[in-house]
Amino acid sequence: MWGLLFAVPSFVWALGGTVGARSTVAPSLVELARDRVPWFLAVLWVTGLLKVFGALIGFGLTRRRSLRLSRFLVFCGGGATVLLAWHGGLFVLHGLLVEAGAVSVDPDLVGLTRWYLYLWGPWFIVGGLAFAAAATRYAHRHDDRRGLRLLGGIGALGALLLSLASTVTGIG
Repeated sequence: MWGLLFAVPSFVWALGGTVGARSTVAPSLVELARDRVPWFLAVLWVTGLLKVFGALIGFGLTRRRSLRLSRFLVFCGGGATVLLAWHGGLFVLHGLLVEAGAVSVDPDLVGLTRWYLYLWGPWFIVGGLAFAAAATRYAHRHDDRRGLRLLGGIGALGALLLSLASTVTGIG
């Protein structure tokens, strides 16, 4: 359910709506959506589809599947855990630094920073924790617990390396 709820804003904004975006998302992103910039609309659609894919992974982790599918699900669940928790953690950390006065932002963006601190950051973290719980529970109930835990760990490590690389390079 988390993934489906999270996909709704991406699709609404891709279709031209800006409900909830004006006060909770960076103004430059709202402008790209409002101006219907093609590459940004594509990003919104892809992002929405990835969130639906995440929902399917989450749904897949709710009942026992074949070993091959189980491996894929737990691998993706481990990766989603780290990607979401990392992303949310960065939002929260930045917001805390702004609130503490250690990092300055344009005064017009202080309210937006609070949305990322109190809404978006925790929302990503909750999603990461939900994937962690689902993948862990799934692996625990499966005959190949050890193998699935290993694959979940590999997915998590891969996501961590990807996250670190994107943070260091400034890409994401």
